[in-house]
Amino acid sequence: MASDELSADLPDVDSAKGAIASEGANNDAIALLNSAKERLVEQLGRVIVGQEEVIEQLLICLFSRGHCLLEGVPGLAKTLMISTLSEALNLSFSRIQFTPDLMPADITGTEIIEENRSTGTREFRFLEGPIFSNVILADEINRTPPKTQAALLEAMQERQVTVGRVRHQLADPFFVLATQNPIEQEGTYSLPEAQLDRFMFQ
Repeated sequence: MASDELSADLPDVDSAKGAIASEGANNDAIALLNSAKERLVEQLGRVIVGQEEVIEQLLICLFSRGHCLLEGVPGLAKTLMISTLSEALNLSFSRIQFTPDLMPADITGTEIIEENRSTGTREFRFLEGPIFSNVILADEINRTPPKTQAALLEAMQERQVTVGRVRHQLADPFFVLATQNPIEQEGTYSLPEAQLDRFMFQ
């Protein structure tokens, strides 16, 4: 009886070994991630001078599968920064300039009628929009109407877009850097607080 109680109190050797191996694998993954981050910062530093804190937050968002909202006046190398990041990671990049007449289909894509030359029949074919890239620069997101903002925010949250009755999965990884110009407020559409929660950093 005493031996049974003693064995019950002892930890399972196989479980302990598994926990140690898992901890070692986690430490290796953390070290690998940190090394990759340092190399990325070095590569970005060759193009972007200064703005170390902004670069740090961008990388945190990217590694955490989040998104970032950047407020700043024009001329702060936002486009250069995000395009350099996508190039360093060998990811596809799209820049979307948000304007008052921009429609949801302009960013998500649309269905077109295409004729099949072999059969002569016509059928719908989905033509992907610029949002089907790994890294997206949504420039001046507050200049476009709410329905276009909602299309982008749905894609950010669900990582998919819905056209008609069909859902289309987005690329993985998927990272959005949205910008706002804090100086010019005329003709803009401010993002509600509920939608600002979609961004990890602002």
